[in-house]
Amino acid sequence: MAAAIVFAIISLSTRCLTDAQNVGFSVELIHRDSIKSPFYNPFETTFDRVTNAFRRSFSRVHRFYRNSITTTEANPDIIVNTGEYLMNISLGTPSFSVVALADTGSDLIWTQCSPCSQCFKQDAPLFDPTKSSTYRKMSCSSNSCENIQGGTCASPTDTSCIYSVTYGDNSFSKGDIAYDILTLGSTTGQAVALPDTIIGCGNNNAGTFSGKASGIIGLGGGEISLINQLGSPINGKFSYCLLPMTQIGKSSKMNFGSNAIVSGTGTFLLLTLKAISVGTQRIEFKGSSFGTDEGNIVIDSGTTLTLLPSDFYSQLESAMDSQFNGIRAQGPQGFNLCYVAIHEFEAPEVTVHFANADVKLKTLNTFVKVDDSTACFAFSPAQNIAIYGNLAQMNFLIGYDTKSQTVSFKPSDCSKN
Repeated sequence: MAAAIVFAIISLSTRCLTDAQNVGFSVELIHRDSIKSPFYNPFETTFDRVTNAFRRSFSRVHRFYRNSITTTEANPDIIVNTGEYLMNISLGTPSFSVVALADTGSDLIWTQCSPCSQCFKQDAPLFDPTKSSTYRKMSCSSNSCENIQGGTCASPTDTSCIYSVTYGDNSFSKGDIAYDILTLGSTTGQAVALPDTIIGCGNNNAGTFSGKASGIIGLGGGEISLINQLGSPINGKFSYCLLPMTQIGKSSKMNFGSNAIVSGTGTFLLLTLKAISVGTQRIEFKGSSFGTDEGNIVIDSGTTLTLLPSDFYSQLESAMDSQFNGIRAQGPQGFNLCYVAIHEFEAPEVTVHFANADVKLKTLNTFVKVDDSTACFAFSPAQNIAIYGNLAQMNFLIGYDTKSQTVSFKPSDCSKN
C-alpha cells in the first residue's frame, strides 16, 4: 500500500461537546484541487482543473435521479467520486486521521475499514476498528438501527447492525454501523471531540470512488448526519464561505454553531427559485422535478455549474447573449455560451430571485475562464432538474439552519473570513 496521505490534526488541547456549551468553531473546507488536497495534481493547469470540474458537474447530476431501493438499500443524494470539497477528521482512540468528502446532500458518516472483503484502492491506510479502544458496534436490538436509512440486521443470526447504501451510479458501500469518538480539528487549534458518534465502517465498497479520499462526511438534515450528531451545542447551524477557484493555495472555511450565524443584509430563506434576471429582463421559473412546498432547486457544494431545465436555460442564455456586447467563441464540449476573454470583462448583472429575497451575482459567479482567451457562462441546461452550483456560491457566506429549515446567503470576501 502506498504511503499514507493524511491531514494531521495537531492541537494542544481537545474539548468535548456538551449540551451546556454554547459552541462555535470552524474547520478547514478544502477544495479537491487545492494544494492542501490529496487530489492536487501539480502538472494540471488552472484551465485543466476548471475543465475537469465542469465534467464532474455533468456527471454528478445523475446523483439526483433516484433509483428504486429495497428494504436493505438506501439511495442518498450523492455520487461519491465527484465531491468538490474535503474535510479532515479523526476517528477512534488513539485518533486515526481520515480525509473524506463533505456532502450536504447525505447523512451517513462512513469510511473504509479493515479488514475489508472488497474495498476500492485508497492511498492512505484503512481505519482498523480493532485498534480503537472506543469503537463498538451498534446492536441489532438498538432502536437506532431501525431508524437509520439503510440500517438493518440482514439475518436472524446477526447481533450487530449493518448498513447498505447504493448510489445513483450503482456505486455502493456496505458495512457495520458503529459508535466511536470523532474529532474535528478547529482553526483555533483546539480540536473538538464528539464521543459515541454513529459511523459506518465499510468493508464492502465498490464503484466510482476515488482512492484519494476514504469515505463521506454527511452534512444533511437526517438524525445521523454530522450536523445533528453535534447536537444542541451547535443547534443545527453551519455555514461555509467558498473561495474562488483561482485561490488554490488557500482553504475555505466551514463554521458550526455560534460561528455559523449569518446576519445582515443579503439573506434569503427557502430555496424556492421564482425567476432569474439578466439586467432588466426577468425570466420566470416554472419549476423542476424537485418542485415541492419546500423548494424547487437544490443547493449543492459539490456541483460546479448551475444546472437548469433546458427550456428555462435557453431563455436565460438568449437574454445574456442579447445584452452582452462580446465576441462569441467556441468553448469546451457542454458549454453553449462562450466569449473571447483576452482581457477581464464585466458581464451583465444576473439576479437570482428566490421566494424571500434577491441574490445579485458578480461576473466571477456567472462566467469562468476555460482557457487563456475564452470565458464561458457558468450555467448549463439539464433535463428537468435545477441545481445551484458552487460557482454561484463563491464569495458568499452561506448559512444552513437544519432546525428551522432555512438557508441564508450574505455577500462576503471569503479570503478574509
